[in-house]
Amino acid sequence: MSNDGVNKGRRRLLIGATSAVGAVGAVGAAVPFVASWNPSAKAKAAGAPAKADISKLEPGQQMIVEWRGKPVWVVKRGEEALANLNSIDPGNMSDPNSEVPQQPDYIPKDAGRAIRSDVSVLVGICTHLGCSPSYKPEVGPQDFDANWVGGFYCPCHGSRFDLSGRVYKGSPAPTNLVIPPHKYDGDDILIIGIDQESA
Repeated sequence: MSNDGVNKGRRRLLIGATSAVGAVGAVGAAVPFVASWNPSAKAKAAGAPAKADISKLEPGQQMIVEWRGKPVWVVKRGEEALANLNSIDPGNMSDPNSEVPQQPDYIPKDAGRAIRSDVSVLVGICTHLGCSPSYKPEVGPQDFDANWVGGFYCPCHGSRFDLSGRVYKGSPAPTNLVIPPHKYDGDDILIIGIDQESA
């Protein structure tokens, strides 16, 4: 058992080791390749609906849900907020009846602009230059409005919106805030990105 026996053993060891490393390398190359066929997180987010449990949302509270890379505000409106909303003179609003299409057709074009009167669902981007307004639910004189009854104020350029996202006259924003397509699954689950009628 001279060099031939040793060489055959070495050869088998080298062939086995090379095969194992080659197999690991093939799997290592295949995994990213196969994974590249799956849609990216960005692509999934672009079309995927967003769900939110609103069961713990109290009157006056705001929840922010991300949908398609945008903030969507979900605001629970109590009886006082709804009364204040209905007390606003439509003459003070640029588009009180939501004639400019900034919402799905199944959303009422009244002061509430909502499927459920107690919940407002709005894309949190100002229709002026894309800033994100601040939620200002407090009722009372503000630096930007002496007769403020709650709503949203954009500190970038001073646009004012009521709790339904209707824009006040004199604001730089040309239109009401956008209402995204949405529906409810029972009382507690809000699904943003799916139309109520097509679901």
